[in-house]
Amino acid sequence: SLIAQDAHPQVVTGSLDSTIKLWDLAAGKPISTLTNHKKGVRALVKHPREFTFMSGSADALKKWHLAEGKFLKNFHGHNGIINTLSVNHNNVLVSGGDDGNIRFWDWPSGHCFYSTDTVVQPGSLESEASILCSAFDVTGTRLLTGEADKTIKVWKEDHEATPESHPLQWKPSREIDRY
Repeated sequence: SLIAQDAHPQVVTGSLDSTIKLWDLAAGKPISTLTNHKKGVRALVKHPREFTFMSGSADALKKWHLAEGKFLKNFHGHNGIINTLSVNHNNVLVSGGDDGNIRFWDWPSGHCFYSTDTVVQPGSLESEASILCSAFDVTGTRLLTGEADKTIKVWKEDHEATPESHPLQWKPSREIDRY
């Protein structure tokens, strides 16, 4: 996985050896190597407005400061391999996994406010429920996913959702994430 910065000649790469490298393109060498993940890093996404990025692995989602790679926070909840991450301008992070699970997260807090499983196309195997890639459209209100059952699905906001129909059961954690 790979992301590039707009402002600096820096590239961030994720690898199956469970490392993330921040590269200086001008010098042609790595600035730093982040070793906080225990499993291979398959997904990276850069926030559109903040100077932060997220990495996804089978062990956790991790939020980082972009320039120096300072660890900021763990997002817990997935039970499988993370294949894709996307974020919109409204601070909604989406993660998609090998098990077909899609989770919607609040970028600042790390709270997973919605989780669902994809439905495989009729005639496909259940093992083809994997979410392989994802992206928000320009408005940030529709999510497109590419899936292992050879489909592209469009997910949209539920405009009729209210706090009463979808109550938020969340209390902020007071624990400090170490790695």
